[in-house]
Amino acid sequence: MLATAQLTCAVLMTLLVIVFPEVVKRMTGDVIPNGKLNELLPYTLIAAGAFLLTNLFNALRIILNNTFEQRVIFDIRSDLYEKIQRLPMKWFDNKRTGDVMTRVTEDVTAMERVLIDGIEQGVVAVLQILVVGIYLFLQNPMLAAISLIPMPLLISGAWLYTRKAPERHRRVRRATSSMNSLLHDNLDGIQQIKAFTREKSELSRFNEASNKVRMASLHLMKVWAAYNPSMEFFRNLGYVLAVGFGGYWVITGGVEGDLKERMGIFTAFLVLLALFYEPISRLHGLNQIIQAGRAAAERVFEIIDAEEEVDVDSGVSLPEPVQGAVRFEDVGFSYGKDIPTLGGVTIEAAPGEMVALVGHTGAGKSTIINLLTRFYEYDSGQITIDGQAISEVDKSSLRSAMGYVTQESFLFNGTVRENLELAKPDATDDAMWQALDAANAGDFVRALPEQLETNVGERGVKLSVGEKQRIAISRVILKNPPILLLDEATASVDTETEKLIQGALEKLMEKRTSFVIAHRLSTVRNAAKIYVLDHGKVIEQGDHDSLLQEDGVYAQLCRTSLIDEDR
Repeated sequence: MLATAQLTCAVLMTLLVIVFPEVVKRMTGDVIPNGKLNELLPYTLIAAGAFLLTNLFNALRIILNNTFEQRVIFDIRSDLYEKIQRLPMKWFDNKRTGDVMTRVTEDVTAMERVLIDGIEQGVVAVLQILVVGIYLFLQNPMLAAISLIPMPLLISGAWLYTRKAPERHRRVRRATSSMNSLLHDNLDGIQQIKAFTREKSELSRFNEASNKVRMASLHLMKVWAAYNPSMEFFRNLGYVLAVGFGGYWVITGGVEGDLKERMGIFTAFLVLLALFYEPISRLHGLNQIIQAGRAAAERVFEIIDAEEEVDVDSGVSLPEPVQGAVRFEDVGFSYGKDIPTLGGVTIEAAPGEMVALVGHTGAGKSTIINLLTRFYEYDSGQITIDGQAISEVDKSSLRSAMGYVTQESFLFNGTVRENLELAKPDATDDAMWQALDAANAGDFVRALPEQLETNVGERGVKLSVGEKQRIAISRVILKNPPILLLDEATASVDTETEKLIQGALEKLMEKRTSFVIAHRLSTVRNAAKIYVLDHGKVIEQGDHDSLLQEDGVYAQLCRTSLIDEDR
């Protein structure tokens, strides 16, 4: 409906364009030379009315077009963001955050210019060229043909420019994306930059990236500087030919009619010729916008066309209620063809049982958590929960049954309430305070200026590490999942805070199946089962006492403080 209304407005305003040249023809060829004062006002009013209607139709067309295009852009942004959320973690491993942000913001905006400027102005320009071109030939076929001699040159120039334009614009988009990625990384790491006094070197890196944007943009502009004036010259050549041959025709009287009539036709022809070449000039400018949008669209649709995560909203659900019996059976996984991470791992956790995973850095502990949540898909073997293979389970159902607390818990830039609502959007204030108290976080949240409504800052920067961790734990308590995943949840805090967090974790782990990665003896010693991993394989398993008696790797880890004693 909107598209039809736009096209109707465009056609009507284009047809009205020829009214003014026709009025000029009548005025200069008849009314003025013959002194017909009584016809002067009517023709003037006709011209004014035509301009008024043209601009009214144009205003309506712009409103309709922008309404339509903004709906399209909204849908593209929404689809793009939805797609990003559905992409597998492996995709993010190979992408820089700044690059993704550039695609969602700047590249979509470049596409928006194509849709709004390109379609809106392009359709009108093409219609005007067709209508005015036909009218030119109706006025004087010979003069029209002569005036259009530069057209092949204009078309050839546009083709030559467009042929290599995409790559020029791609270079600008890539350089801009790299600069934005570096900026994003440096803003995230500003504390480290200051701590290591790397301001000058990072400025040098940023200037290098910015210079690539400058050079790519300058190359683009240099080509445009050669192209656009050349097209203007060829366009003006059409005027010159029209004036020269038209003047000759008026003087010599090449067709029927007196001098006054020929003069009227010639004057109207020059006005028409301006109306013919003006949209051609506009199309050359739109070509630049279209090529930039084309390069941006390639980057946007690279995301939209990417293979997304499987089974996010499809597959079977976990059996209800989830008991929490988890089993890894001969599971193998690799992050890349040449990077084997897990090889034949077998791990089992009974419902409500705490399982600890220990080992040197890079042994594969976090990978086990990533496979259980299906952030990554295992290559071989089988993982089951309550006897159901998780490879067949709806990921939303799977992850809803799990609570995940990482070493550096992420808090969004919002209030304490908003961060808790991430776990349970309909949670009451009482439920939130109960969860905070259970996580030993209630006292410090009550002491905050606005309590639940206190903004925690980006990544929770306004809170201490221990406070962030306790809010993260309270978030999981509020979710109340049957399976709990703890990835070194107390690794970055002091002794006093660790005791508070440890107390919260003990409450949290009651009657839940828990997988715990830790370097603290206080965290793992009470585990029902401890699995010791090395280079992606389970080399020892048992409880704390039995593993100490074996005097193997676990006992050595305890002695060398790779598993710390209570501090």
